[in-house]
Amino acid sequence: MFTGIIEGLGEIVAIKKEEENVLFSVKCPFTHELKIDQSLAHNGVCLTIIDINEDIYTVTAIKETLGKSSLGHLSIGDAVNLERAMLANGRFDGHVVQGHVDQTAKCIDIKEEDGSWMYTFEYDTKGNITVEKGSITVNGVSLTVVNSQNNQFSVCIIPYTKEHTTFNDLSIGNTVNLEFDIIGKYVAKLLQSS
Repeated sequence: MFTGIIEGLGEIVAIKKEEENVLFSVKCPFTHELKIDQSLAHNGVCLTIIDINEDIYTVTAIKETLGKSSLGHLSIGDAVNLERAMLANGRFDGHVVQGHVDQTAKCIDIKEEDGSWMYTFEYDTKGNITVEKGSITVNGVSLTVVNSQNNQFSVCIIPYTKEHTTFNDLSIGNTVNLEFDIIGKYVAKLLQSS
């Protein structure tokens, strides 16, 4: 379980294909605190640490994960948003995030708004929806939806979030990972089946 509050940025230092899987080696500021078999969200995708070597750890992404996320577009040198799983005795600062990406979206607009930024994303609905002032996770970042529409929505980013996440490098046309609100997904499923 995650909350969508990013702990730090990692840097992709190696990418290795093994059959249909991809191994990503990542350098991050808290590698010394990690352990093998630990879950860690990468741009919102929960992956298991399989190796640690000094300040670099390695995770595996399977075909299913690569098909539903933007991880397959990563290159050496790219930054990724990182979040460790929530401690049972920790504060719940974001919203309920599973680290299970539902689909990707494309950034279609970025507007500077006198001290903040509004990012607009477009996605194929695939049964997923957003609601005004509801929660959405974009590349692992817990955000509040504004301008909710049938297949697009916007989020507003404060300077701290822009500086400390991959939003700092996000451009129009880039693909991002989306995890929709878990409660909203259950309600939508129940309504479809009734």
